[in-house]
Amino acid sequence: MKAVRKNVVAVCDTDSVHLEAAAREMEKGTKVATASDYRKLLDKKDIDAVLCSTPDHWHALVTVDACKAGKDVYCEKPLTLVVTEGRAMVKAARDNKRIVQTGSQQRSGKEFRHACELVRNGALGKLQEVKVGLPGPNWVSRAKKAVPDGSPPATLDYDRWLGPAPERPFNANRVHYLFRFFWDYSGGQQTNFGAHDLDIAQWALGLDDSGPTTIEGMATFNKDKWFETPESANQVFTYANGVKVHCTLGAGGNPGGVTFVGEKGTISVKRGAIAAMLNGEKVADPYKLPTGEAKLYVSKGHHADWLECIKTRKLPICDVEIGHRSATVCHLGNIAIRTGRKITWDPKSETIVGDKEAAALLTKEYRKPWILLY
Repeated sequence: MKAVRKNVVAVCDTDSVHLEAAAREMEKGTKVATASDYRKLLDKKDIDAVLCSTPDHWHALVTVDACKAGKDVYCEKPLTLVVTEGRAMVKAARDNKRIVQTGSQQRSGKEFRHACELVRNGALGKLQEVKVGLPGPNWVSRAKKAVPDGSPPATLDYDRWLGPAPERPFNANRVHYLFRFFWDYSGGQQTNFGAHDLDIAQWALGLDDSGPTTIEGMATFNKDKWFETPESANQVFTYANGVKVHCTLGAGGNPGGVTFVGEKGTISVKRGAIAAMLNGEKVADPYKLPTGEAKLYVSKGHHADWLECIKTRKLPICDVEIGHRSATVCHLGNIAIRTGRKITWDPKSETIVGDKEAAALLTKEYRKPWILLY
């Protein structure tokens, strides 16, 4: 964020408390304009780019509108709320020749790049399985307990906060950080952390433009229905090359991060750490392992990479197409869980095969008057 801060000229939020706090923080550098409606800022000719860190159900609208207004975009992960939004965002970026970076910042970490290069260049021999461990929800630790519906605070424009999401009574434990545990606004830790670790799995597999062919899974949910997304989950994504990505969510599952399992051993990677076991022996320093000829994009910082690409017009390390494909994997896992069925996916046509009920979850109707025009 340090790379961005000195370039900030305006901030926007539907909650005046958050808006004023953001303005004060940014004004440690320079005076900034403020707004509660992002569209007013898109009209400004002196704004070149937009950083979108809204709840997930707003990502597509803000990104598409910004692209149409001629602005480049950094959109936080997960890129989308539903799969069809992602394809619209990609089209908006390409048609308007915009640079759109997805905030899956692990791609800019040297440990993740090194691990993926090792896997791609055959350090493990034939890759057999990828294990991903996602954390369980922290709704209870944040909210403590359920509270009744009530009236929104005067500082929050709740109708604008809802935007395209279905109209429903205000509840303090559904907004701000806690939005991520309700289907109207997000996909739980599956899309929150999966947009990082499942993204790395796709990177190592060399399938940034594709995805799994079958998805199956099961989950447990909060017994009191305090929140909607899973408390724990167990999923398997099978790819056309035979590799299976086994993803767990919550306590008792796979170790956190990503573990690649191959003929010769394992390589595990998480933020700030990489470990390898090859031919039955622990590797003292995995960074000394030769990665081979196939090299991956080197980023010196995720926000800095975005700013550099705005200047050069080259696609960033986590371009909108990549973000869309990685978010799709997360969404497909949630669809398998919500339907309780094995899903067959065609990555080329981006369709669920032979299951109309599951396919209906690839999209979402927007509340009027909001429309995704792309």
